[in-house]
Amino acid sequence: MLRVEHEIHRRRLGRNLGLGVVLVAFVVLIFGLTVVKVSQGHGLQAFDHVVRPELVPPAEGAGQ
Repeated sequence: MLRVEHEIHRRRLGRNLGLGVVLVAFVVLIFGLTVVKVSQGHGLQAFDHVVRPELVPPAEGAGQ
């Protein structure tokens, strides 16, 4: 049986491929930003309801 591909199928394939490329690019962007943020890591601390002295700003006139 001979099946002729309709024009709408070609357009739909093109749109699906375009959307797939955009989604992959978005995932790569988010992954890259995550890797950069985690690799710098100096400011990452979880919020676990514990006072961390290194995060508390110094008081006015303290240390002088």
